[in-house]
Amino acid sequence: MSRFLRFAIVGCVGFAVDAGLLAVLLWATPLGPFLGRLVSIACGLTVTWLCNRTLTFGPSGRSRLREGARYGGVGIASSIANYLVYSGVLLAVPQTPPVAAVVVASLAAMILSYLGYSRLVFDR
Repeated sequence: MSRFLRFAIVGCVGFAVDAGLLAVLLWATPLGPFLGRLVSIACGLTVTWLCNRTLTFGPSGRSRLREGARYGGVGIASSIANYLVYSGVLLAVPQTPPVAAVVVASLAAMILSYLGYSRLVFDR
């Protein structure tokens, strides 16, 4: 199985955590779609780091702390892009369900994150 396919599968897991947690937060808390997404995207990022480290790329050879910091840096950059697309969709088309906006935003950020992780975090 190709590395990109494994990355896409891990991305689906991260998406499920992100979108699922967002749905729960929207239902169970007063956070709303913008604050709730900040929480859900952070949880999804943590899950994808652990899965990408194990299933997609393997450990980088750096300490977990350095690897995690690099992953976090790339993750924050791609998460900002993801959040901007998400917010843009919700603001441009207010009737869009937040979870649908997560789909659009996650697809948009996928290539950016793959390039960053493969070249800056798990490069060999």
